[in-house]
Amino acid sequence: MSFLASKLRLAALARPTLAARLTPLTRTTRPAGAHRSALLNSVRGQATLPPQKFDQPEVPDFRIPMDDMSPNPEEVLSPEVSVKPYTINFGPQHPAAHGVLRMILELEGERIVRADPHVGLLHRGTEKLIEYKTYLQALPYFDRLDYVSMMTNEQAYSLAVEKLLNVDIPLRAKYIRTLFGEITRILNHIMAITTHIMDVGALSPFLWQFEERERLMEFYERVSGARMHAAYVRPGGVASDMPIGLMDDIYTWAKQYTSRLDEMEEVVSANRIWMSRTVDIGVLTAQEAMDWGCSGVMLRGSGVRWDIRKEAPYDAYDRVKFDVPVGTRGDCYDRYLCRIEEMRQSLHIIQQCLEQMPEGPVKVEDWKIAPPPRAHMKENMEALIHHFKLYSEGYYVPPGDTYTVIEAPKGEFGVYLVSDGSNRPYRCKIKAPGFAHLAVTDKMARDHMLADMVTIIGTCDLVFGEVDR
Repeated sequence: MSFLASKLRLAALARPTLAARLTPLTRTTRPAGAHRSALLNSVRGQATLPPQKFDQPEVPDFRIPMDDMSPNPEEVLSPEVSVKPYTINFGPQHPAAHGVLRMILELEGERIVRADPHVGLLHRGTEKLIEYKTYLQALPYFDRLDYVSMMTNEQAYSLAVEKLLNVDIPLRAKYIRTLFGEITRILNHIMAITTHIMDVGALSPFLWQFEERERLMEFYERVSGARMHAAYVRPGGVASDMPIGLMDDIYTWAKQYTSRLDEMEEVVSANRIWMSRTVDIGVLTAQEAMDWGCSGVMLRGSGVRWDIRKEAPYDAYDRVKFDVPVGTRGDCYDRYLCRIEEMRQSLHIIQQCLEQMPEGPVKVEDWKIAPPPRAHMKENMEALIHHFKLYSEGYYVPPGDTYTVIEAPKGEFGVYLVSDGSNRPYRCKIKAPGFAHLAVTDKMARDHMLADMVTIIGTCDLVFGEVDR
């Protein structure tokens, strides 16, 4: 027998049989290393190693008995496991924070237990800066408070200064102030409503209405030269008369805007998603709204019919007719409906102002308070001196104090002005409606879901220029 044949025969004898392969794992076997060594030794003519016993480990049984899978009655009937509250930051970088709002939310799961607003991130010291300016130089600061409702802020300050000066402005100036006050109200409500809807999840109304808002900004620009910070309403009247053709353009816009408002309301007001996100969310009763110092839509949405334009009319509001919409449930949906109806009433007031506005001057003819016409300055030396003194030194206001409040788009905007007889305010305290509305967010948000916090912030219509000042 050749060497190769003997080698193949020994290899066949060393190969395990089929029965050996099918034996259970628990049988005694020789490890692969020992089997290979024995085969090599046999081929080389050496003695084979004695067989060694190695026990294979048993495979554990992971199956769970059926008796252990049945629920324990004591565990089923045990009370709910308590969830430890945790704290998160909402803002100030959140897109729904409407500025620099930082809200510390304490949550149990997704339920809001406490909402703690933090203010001051936009504080600029406006009230202190006003004390170092003349009465006319202090006016532009009010444009930068609620920077969505510019001319109404100027209106409150101008009325306060005029009360201390004991002056009465011309009737045409009153109508112009009332006209642009309502244009400003529509500007504000377009921003408030559409951003509120966008925060909840609908983008289209925002794009539709900002096309109309652009036209209102053009009216601002045509009358004052600025789209936002107008500085148009001033103590003693307004800066200048309206240009030719502006009244006709405002009237044309007001007539067609009603249909655009109907289009938005048709899409939003009866939308089931919008209603499910706003109905019975952020409810405030009438007593709670008054206790927390709410005003404007936040107060009227709870059923309290209070409007400064009706209760204490200023400028030309005693000469126009309009209704004051109020809510019934005090939730976010009612406040939305109140703002929609206020825009319709503002259109009605705008049309009345355009129809009733008389001809005449737009500022008082006291050159110590309002600048003289340019034609007079070219002919009269005293007129030129008055102009120079007015813008360099300002006018001296008799000693006294006054608290003047108006119905701004966001609520009652008040100015407490103290004069010591100099040409600068001794103290100017600004009462912004958004400050009280921010404080009540904790009351409205408790026991609501985390997603409802966006809806509640949107319904308050917050602008932190006036909140932080």
